[in-house]
Amino acid sequence: MSENDVSDSACLIGLERIGRSEILADSFDVVFIPPAVERELGYKLDWLVVQPVRNFAFVKTLRTQIGEGESEAMALAVELNELLVLDDKKARKIAQQIGIEIIGTVGVLLRAKAKEIISEVKPILDELNAVDFRISPTLYQQALRLAQET
Repeated sequence: MSENDVSDSACLIGLERIGRSEILADSFDVVFIPPAVERELGYKLDWLVVQPVRNFAFVKTLRTQIGEGESEAMALAVELNELLVLDDKKARKIAQQIGIEIIGTVGVLLRAKAKEIISEVKPILDELNAVDFRISPTLYQQALRLAQET
């Protein structure tokens, strides 16, 4: 079974800041992003598949509450019926209300460890924290427990 996802820019930017964007690439067969996320990134990665969104009315509705990249990523996840990588708290709440399956950057790291793409989560969480990627202390501790690194 194919394991694809749609990603917002936060995970991509965070992992790129620490030179570890391959974690996302290796965790999924295909990573889709909408054009707005590509613009937010400001750079291209060969393994990202830019997929235009078709339902602009849905994006416009979402834009009343969240940013352009998040809106397009959410709409694309619905259109493709794929998992959505999303970190913004408000956007996650909206995605859950709509019924979109979501995972955050920390969830991607846990998935990568389970798939033996990385051996430990803690050093990567520490690197992300060092580059001002916001991970709450509670989420940090929960991730370490789930990764069995406590």
